[in-house]
Amino acid sequence: MRNRRFQLTVLIVAVLLDFYIFQAIKALSQSLSPRWRLTIYSLYWGISVLAILTILLLPSLQYKYPRTFSYLFTIIIGLYLGKLIAAVFLAIDDLRRAVQWAIQKAGSRRSAGETTGEGISRSAFLSWLGLGLGGSLFSSLIYGFSNKYNYQVRRIQLSFANLPAAFKGLKIVQLSDIHSGSFNNIDAVQKGVDKVLAEKPDLILFTGDLVNNIATEMKDYQSVFRRLEAPMGVYSTLGNHDYGDYFWWETPEHKKANLDHLKQIQADMGWRLLMNEHVALERGGEQIALIGIENWSAKSQFPKYGKLREAYEGTDKYSFKILMSHDPSHWDAEIRPSYSDIDLTLAGHTHGMQWGIDLPWLKWSPVKFVYKQWAGLYEEGKQKLYVNRGFGFIGYPGRFGILPEITVIELA
Repeated sequence: MRNRRFQLTVLIVAVLLDFYIFQAIKALSQSLSPRWRLTIYSLYWGISVLAILTILLLPSLQYKYPRTFSYLFTIIIGLYLGKLIAAVFLAIDDLRRAVQWAIQKAGSRRSAGETTGEGISRSAFLSWLGLGLGGSLFSSLIYGFSNKYNYQVRRIQLSFANLPAAFKGLKIVQLSDIHSGSFNNIDAVQKGVDKVLAEKPDLILFTGDLVNNIATEMKDYQSVFRRLEAPMGVYSTLGNHDYGDYFWWETPEHKKANLDHLKQIQADMGWRLLMNEHVALERGGEQIALIGIENWSAKSQFPKYGKLREAYEGTDKYSFKILMSHDPSHWDAEIRPSYSDIDLTLAGHTHGMQWGIDLPWLKWSPVKFVYKQWAGLYEEGKQKLYVNRGFGFIGYPGRFGILPEITVIELA
């Protein structure tokens, strides 16, 4: 009953938005010929009716056809978010005209159709602006479908005064958030792995979320990621999605068996999964500590399985420490305040929300309102955090601006 009420509410809001936006389209198309107006109106309502029908069908597609669902859901969300943005500008114009009407009633001679000074009325300007911004958002989401396998190699050199001399020039590849259950193009994923291997890294570190929910998502991709290898090994940790917490299980035993299966898959691929523990990495007769913990988040909606105290114990003898921790909120919440000698933390999780602006001089995504550290390098004192933008995708089957990442870190 609750789901039906929610669906009915969504439908009512969608229909109201459709009619509200249509008023602006009618007003802006008055100067066109009747034939063009009919074409525009038919296209608008054809798309709107199709969208309403899709909203009705979505619940039945979610579990039977999850990939189809994700595409259709994105299109619907993009369409109505775009309309909502347009509606905000139209509402501003309606409010402005209401105020002007009140002023006129009070004796003002200013016209409600006042122009901007370039021959276009303020109403038309705001309407076009709203429709343009809404359309741009929708277009960006659709365009992003083509970018989900557009892997970007990001290279960064990090200097540490306490890094043992033998580790100078060490090349690390960090991967994160593979989310194999979202993939539908094995050849494209192969090309991403080829890019990793072409870097000839000394060490490969994976910082969690191998799957969306269940271990069997790796069935078709286990052979692909088994190809990842490096002289000093491939190490991994678990992310919040790896535990099966977002899936319905018949019994707790089934859930545990799924996690055990996921662990075995990583072992079969030759990955060393670190479960709240550390290992010593040796090179040229010197050692550093690599620490890996289970998922730990400062956000209440995500689990705190990680036990950094256990993993850290015994690392005092190492002058340099690298920590793999999936969720970047861990850095400010526990790592920096209590473990000031962890030199480099590697995280993922945010995906940069898979949508935003990612330029050398401007970096922005809505996810910044949730995570202080959400993509790239962050530094506080002698400590550094790098947040990988993710290799895969989930929810939104695309990327716009924030592209999938292969991070190449050279220690200096």
